[in-house]
Amino acid sequence: MTAAETPASTNDADPGILRERALAALTTARARTALLTSAVDEPDLTAQHSPLMSPLVWDLAHIGNQEELWLLRNVAGREAMRPEIDGLYDAFEHPRAERPSLPLLPPEEARRYLAEVRGRALDVLEQTDFHGTRLTDAGFAFGMIAQHEQQHDETMLITHQLRRGPAVLSEPDPGPAPLSTRPTEVLLPGGEFMMGTSAEPWALDNERPAHRRLVPPFHIDTAPVTNGAYQTFVEDGGYGDERWWTAEGWDHIRAHGITAPLFWRRDGRQWLRRRFGVTEVVPADEPVLHVCWYEADAYARWAGRRLPTEAEWEKAARHDPVTGRSTRYPWGDADPTPEHANLGQRHLRPAPAGSYPAGESPLGVRQLIGDVWEWTASDFLPYPGFTAFPYKEYSEVFFGPEYKVLRGGSFAVDPVACRGTFRNWDYPIRRQIFSGFRTAHDASPEGL
Repeated sequence: MTAAETPASTNDADPGILRERALAALTTARARTALLTSAVDEPDLTAQHSPLMSPLVWDLAHIGNQEELWLLRNVAGREAMRPEIDGLYDAFEHPRAERPSLPLLPPEEARRYLAEVRGRALDVLEQTDFHGTRLTDAGFAFGMIAQHEQQHDETMLITHQLRRGPAVLSEPDPGPAPLSTRPTEVLLPGGEFMMGTSAEPWALDNERPAHRRLVPPFHIDTAPVTNGAYQTFVEDGGYGDERWWTAEGWDHIRAHGITAPLFWRRDGRQWLRRRFGVTEVVPADEPVLHVCWYEADAYARWAGRRLPTEAEWEKAARHDPVTGRSTRYPWGDADPTPEHANLGQRHLRPAPAGSYPAGESPLGVRQLIGDVWEWTASDFLPYPGFTAFPYKEYSEVFFGPEYKVLRGGSFAVDPVACRGTFRNWDYPIRRQIFSGFRTAHDASPEGL
């Protein structure tokens, strides 16, 4: 059967439905921003909790500045509200380590700016007909801004994890994983599938266009690698054995004294971790979290396996072997619900491995969406026919071997910024992100 992509819904052309969808996405993002910035006092908002991250107050005003830039200036053609602050909140003009020294808007002024921009943006939303330009077609600009705010909300949640002090955030834990005798891996058939998208209306430029990709048969884990499995690697001396590491990875962990995932520490015979201000025993059944690409790759080598390529990961997440179609999500085309995946900061941790049977792919792979970002073996590169839109700094300037691709989202990702085609990327040394992984291996000829 010829590989095909799921077409966009016919509802995507209905202005009323588009307006409701955009309003819901923007409102959900703003409520989360308010939660993350009201949970701490002003000193914590203006402090830099790690040189890897911006002060929370920078993210707050940056969110408003980008909304003003794209929805008020570009979509509505209005004059800049505060052009003098554009440079302060240009992510490319000032590295994160420098941002605390900038004359940033203080918290209350940043909140007023954010509210004023949003009020005007909602007026623009009411007046937009969603046709005529690529920026407004299907409400793309509004979807882009909702995704942008949710991405910064995830960044701010990372800052909350890095800050020292008592817990200020609280969410219920996920339920226990269902009892199961499921296999630990499945065989994905070889052949073509449709990778990327040309139909998803709010997909970003690096997800486009849809194109056929030939993938040989391979095996992939049915769930992400757990803390318990990773602890076995640690206890077996994995961090002290050069055999399992790339040359760059070995140099990095030796130079920085890395001997376990970030936020882990040994206490006698057990491992503890710090999670959003709470110290707890590392739960063996959860997907491992806060490991860099080098650590994920070393574990896979130690286990006699490898990381899946980006194409393999997407085939596992989207390919329906019965119809030959590429669906939007592992479970089909329907938007995510709480039964499908751990998304949207409903919990402050991954669910146990094997959770969410409703989110299972046709071949039995679980938790491909949500819980932890999954490192892949692939560099971040453009798809054939890629075109930068609406600005090259979103993706194009990052293409190359310096960055590795992560897929699938995490518990900190909102559904609006997570789908089977969504691509994330980061340096292979990054560990503060909510990253984990699963492994794969080639299919042997006798196993086909």
